[in-house]
Amino acid sequence: MTTRIYGLDKCDTCKKARNWLDRFKEPYEFVDYRAQPIPAALLKEWAPALGGWEKFVNRASTTWRALPEARKSPGSAAEWTLLIREYPALIRRPLIVMDDGSVYQGFSDALFKRLFLAEA
Repeated sequence: MTTRIYGLDKCDTCKKARNWLDRFKEPYEFVDYRAQPIPAALLKEWAPALGGWEKFVNRASTTWRALPEARKSPGSAAEWTLLIREYPALIRRPLIVMDDGSVYQGFSDALFKRLFLAEA
């Protein structure tokens, strides 16, 4: 299995993450989850691993702020899943799934050095 980076093709943070991986010659597969939606089962698996649905989504995003108030309080995993599948830009980006199945979000030089260069 290869490390997968989930994000949006036009996202600046995703571009930074991909550039970092390319610079350090780290193999990865990029998945634009707007073009290839993430299956609901994976969303439900990853949310708890990332600290819950509230941590999984970016509540500071323009997409979140534009949601109707009634949509901002999902009451179940099924409701969160529907919301994210309808608005994929809500996912905090990038989403990194390592070879061992562990999941991380975001990009920083320190995080990527820890994840990819730890054995170096």
